[in-house]
Amino acid sequence: MTRIFSGIKPTGHLTLGNYLGAVRRWAEVDQHEAEALFCVVDLHALTVEHDPARVRRLSRQAATLLLAAGLDPALCTVFVQSHVDEHTRLSYLLECTATDGELRRMIQYKEKSARAQASGESVRFSLLSYPVLMAADILAYRADEVPVGEDQTQHVELTRDLAVRFNQRYGHTFTVPKATRPAVAARVMDLQDPTSKMGKSHESGAGIVYLLDEADVVRKKIMRAVTDSGRVVEYDRETRPGVANLLEILAACENGNPNDLAGVYESYGALKKDTAEAVVEALRPLRERHAALAADPGYVDGVLKEGADRARGMARPVVDAACRAMGLLPAG
Repeated sequence: MTRIFSGIKPTGHLTLGNYLGAVRRWAEVDQHEAEALFCVVDLHALTVEHDPARVRRLSRQAATLLLAAGLDPALCTVFVQSHVDEHTRLSYLLECTATDGELRRMIQYKEKSARAQASGESVRFSLLSYPVLMAADILAYRADEVPVGEDQTQHVELTRDLAVRFNQRYGHTFTVPKATRPAVAARVMDLQDPTSKMGKSHESGAGIVYLLDEADVVRKKIMRAVTDSGRVVEYDRETRPGVANLLEILAACENGNPNDLAGVYESYGALKKDTAEAVVEALRPLRERHAALAADPGYVDGVLKEGADRARGMARPVVDAACRAMGLLPAG
């Protein structure tokens, strides 16, 4: 059976983009068709200045939302990255396999470090090295596929390169994974800036629909979404990014096609109204389930412990094999 691994970073409250672009597919498709591991990658949240209490709170919230979205511990493995030491063990081995040049070519590193330097902030080394930790997350489980958004595809390519290089130098140890993406709504854009991704940590939340937003807040944000000049409703990401974003969101919520939906509407207002209602209905069961799970933290803790135990059992033999392959003495 195909094995997949994917993770979500607790740097902010999870958004509609996280749900439509990844989490919903994990619940509806991936956990049923593959041996699936889904991880709250909390170590990745430490690459920038952060509040420790907030990271803990958001990590728990993210795990609870994954379960609320339909991830079933009987079908898949749900766990927290820092609970499995093999991630950091393997990360160092892969740092000894990666090169400085290929890490500095990572687009996210160049963009994030440029922003930090422009604002006078120092850049942590972990921002440069975190794609190697991401590679360790994947390779420790010999995953075949990694469901990711467009912005993470380059990191999966690095993972593939490191796996091939390690296998060639030290003997076959890792599976070489491939990135996979859903066909529709793989990248939901900000409602106020439809040329930018709907991110968790944007300073203003006006263009972001959070999964735990109340229904009226969701409606207000979508009705205020930036559209485009003119009045024609057509699906064109290049010339009409605002309308295209709404059509993609609506299509994802209704399992439709954005091109087909474009022909249904004669006004932006009608499109916004229907999109808002579709999003509210799509998120309603998730929010109700989250409320029930949040009231039973012991259950969530139990799921995460069981998930970490299962993940550790898969990862430890792989990481031990990688240590031996690189020349390290086995522990007594």
